[in-house]
Parts: sequence; C-alpha cells; structure tokens
Amino acid sequence: MTTPAETAPFFTARVGDDGLQCDAWPDQPLLHSLEQGGIDWPSSCRNGTCRTCMGLLVEGRVRYEAQWPGLSAEEQAEGWVLPCVARPESNLTLAAPAV
Repeated sequence: MTTPAETAPFFTARVGDDGLQCDAWPDQPLLHSLEQGGIDWPSSCRNGTCRTCMGLLVEGRVRYEAQWPGLSAEEQAEGWVLPCVARPESNLTLAAPAV
C-alpha cells in the first residue's frame, strides 16, 4: 500500500538543522530542486563523478538512473548521496555539506 507522500507530484527536501527546505521533484536530480528552491549546495560536474555535491541522506530515499553513481557500495550503505544525479523517492533530509 502506498502512502500519500509516495504518490505526491513532489516531495520536500530539508537541509541541515536550520529549517531550510524546498520542493524536490522526482523527475529531476535533487541538485536542481535544491537550486530552484534557493538552497546553495556545492556542485561541479553534475554527472556524479567529481563528488563535490556529496551529502549525507539522514532521512528518506533517492534513486539513481546511472548504475554506478560515483559512490562505493559502502558509502551508499552509510547514506551518502550525490544530489546531482540522485532523484527523490520520498520526503528527505540531507545533512548540510561541510564547507
């Protein structure tokens, strides 16, 4: 059985502990949603290879269209994600990257 959040046209992405949030659209990379929502997130290559945008997924789910998104299996198991190539599958919370 699906919940209303799983069938919503968009999800909510929260960043850090300071209350920043934006709409996260499942049909585009999470990084695009963050930028459209006015959230400054580091990025460079936008194809999952440079790892500049790497962040920790504290809560929620993402999916990748690329089979190898630039993260090791261990990093993925720990919750690390690449917002430039990750697409949201639920409401989510990202730990703000260390600057």
